[in-house]
Amino acid sequence: MRIVSLCPSNTEVIGYLGKEGMLVAVDDYSNWPESIKGLPRIGPDLTVDMDKVEAMQPDLVVASLSVPGMEKNIYELSRRDIPHIILNPNSLEEIACDIETLGEALGFPELGKERASHFREEIRQRKIVAQGRNEHFTIYWEWWPKPVFTPGGPNWLTEISKLAGGRNIFESEPRANVQTDWDDVAERNPDHICMVWVGIEKEKVRPELLKKRPGWEKIKAVQNNQVHVLGDSLYCRPSPRLLLGLDKLIATLSGQSPLR
Repeated sequence: MRIVSLCPSNTEVIGYLGKEGMLVAVDDYSNWPESIKGLPRIGPDLTVDMDKVEAMQPDLVVASLSVPGMEKNIYELSRRDIPHIILNPNSLEEIACDIETLGEALGFPELGKERASHFREEIRQRKIVAQGRNEHFTIYWEWWPKPVFTPGGPNWLTEISKLAGGRNIFESEPRANVQTDWDDVAERNPDHICMVWVGIEKEKVRPELLKKRPGWEKIKAVQNNQVHVLGDSLYCRPSPRLLLGLDKLIATLSGQSPLR
């Protein structure tokens, strides 16, 4: 089969299945596994060049709705009658289900079930460890600074926060993707701020600017120098690599070096 992936998380799930050799093209942001770096690129996930996709003559396109604006990719795939499936997970369990779905779509249903089971077991083990933690802290995840976007209750980062021993300050929001403002964040007064700007390289994020936001100098995380620039690749993509992000988060919040 000739497979095209339209976003990094889908590429990572394919890599988790060990089937990246089936890929003939990926979006511009896909950077894992290493073996896909020489593949043709079909543009950023929000502005996919559908002419390039069609020219690849794919047997299957793995599309997504994980980021607002991806709907136009689905429209074009349907309009051009290009075979595709759509992944749109919000939770860790939904990611496990997508591993199974993709395994079946690629022609390896048993592999999909096996890898999904492995992922679920990794989550189970981390839940056991999390139950033994005594930490109780709050986290503000910043996906985008202005307008402010942050994960809500149904999002995987709420689960990652709990597994790290903390609580997402927007976990009470019923939407997976919440648009809010700086005043709202300041009022919730998080213990930690994790900056994971989507699509922005870690080196280009400037945490010192947080102190210039009105009222933010009083936030506990700012006062206690608990502002963490983590990058987006292990936190903003709904793939099994979120568990690597969890390990990094735990190490960062405890002031230790990441385990992996």
